[in-house]
Amino acid sequence: METLDLSRVTDEDRRRVAGIEQDADVTLTDCYQCGKCTAGCPMAHAMDLVPRQLVRMLQLGLIDRALTAKTPWICANCMVCSVRCPQGVDISAIMLAVRRTAKKRGLRPVREADIFDDAFVGNIRSFGKSNEAILAAKYNLLSGHLFQDVLNAPRMAARGMIGPKIHSVRDKAAVRRLVDRALGGRQGDACQGDVACQGDVKLDTLDIPNAQWDTSTCQVLRPPDTRPPDDRDANAHQNEGGERP
Repeated sequence: METLDLSRVTDEDRRRVAGIEQDADVTLTDCYQCGKCTAGCPMAHAMDLVPRQLVRMLQLGLIDRALTAKTPWICANCMVCSVRCPQGVDISAIMLAVRRTAKKRGLRPVREADIFDDAFVGNIRSFGKSNEAILAAKYNLLSGHLFQDVLNAPRMAARGMIGPKIHSVRDKAAVRRLVDRALGGRQGDACQGDVACQGDVKLDTLDIPNAQWDTSTCQVLRPPDTRPPDDRDANAHQNEGGERP
């Protein structure tokens, strides 16, 4: 059994844990270590810290132990842990937050996972969808596994998974904004303040007087309804096609 020295936990460690907690939008103390996340995790057998243990390291303030763990990089983000949690703790979000924090500090416990993640996200941002040939080639070159899965190329070509044509979506910029929003970065620059990420609806086409754009969330902000309650009820009945009682 591993002995943990909690006397070395500093206020700075706790502050960094609070940053991960805020990034993942969770409350770590909600977890009472029931282990349902670990029991359902399909990748637990390959982890050095199972999901329950990783959360416990964060609860105890052992941030360096969590950041150097392979667990967040092995996590498949299948969401089983988050769905099974009786306390509603989004453990999958914690994995991503730990991973982002570790990468900012130059820590990549599983180098190949980081290379693949960057290659995949870059592929989606560039073309709006995944091009398997480009993804495989980029990963093999950057990881040094030059001939990995080369023998699968003929079968992939026969099934139309790879080929000379590069596939892309019509509005690549919209997909790029969605990806940036999901990754939690550059919301304001990506949205440019006038176009909605979901559906690219321009504000001047919405029937919402005095609507504003929130660049931090990429959402339309409806102005508060200052009408008297009776007028609101009457308008609601008219919208439903009924008459005011």
